[in-house]
Amino acid sequence: MVGVVLAAGAGTRMGTPKALVRSPDGVPWPTLAVDALRAGGCAEVVVVLGAAADRARPHVPTAPDVRVVVAEDWAAGPGASLAAGLRALGDEDTSCVTLVDLPTLPAAVVRRVLGPGSDRDVLRRAVFGERPGHPVLVGPDHRAALLAAVTADPGDRSAGVWLRRAGVTGVDCADLWDGEDRDRDRDGSECPVPSQLP
Repeated sequence: MVGVVLAAGAGTRMGTPKALVRSPDGVPWPTLAVDALRAGGCAEVVVVLGAAADRARPHVPTAPDVRVVVAEDWAAGPGASLAAGLRALGDEDTSCVTLVDLPTLPAAVVRRVLGPGSDRDVLRRAVFGERPGHPVLVGPDHRAALLAAVTADPGDRSAGVWLRRAGVTGVDCADLWDGEDRDRDRDGSECPVPSQLP
């Protein structure tokens, strides 16, 4: 089970790449995402960087079970970042994909989506009431089709459209968390201005 953190975007609405943002107590968002995936049951985590990758890399934990890949074509859209993460996996890996702008993701949500076990053709995602969210669990049997879909159209909605067509199973997590991403600095997180960036 390999976690994948998508952290490559420019964070236009946030005003800075989200991989550079820290929580109010100073913890980088990529670290929070890695910690949630590990605590939720992922044996390894791949963090996908893109915009400001050199400055964001120090925000990723340095550990044997954490790898960084850089999506050179990150500006093409979220699908390009997802494709970079999927390509970094082994043939037998099941991936648990989440976003860096979910800094309050609880490990309990990850554990619920992972479930007690998974087959090669598993395809599940967290839902919050009627709203689909993250993380998303993708078995290796689905990876080639998902990769083809997001490579053909790396836009904002391509992965979601493919998941619905592929018959993704929703795992309700509304009792555990709100599932909301943080597109703007409305949660008190520290958004560094350029002069403060490492």
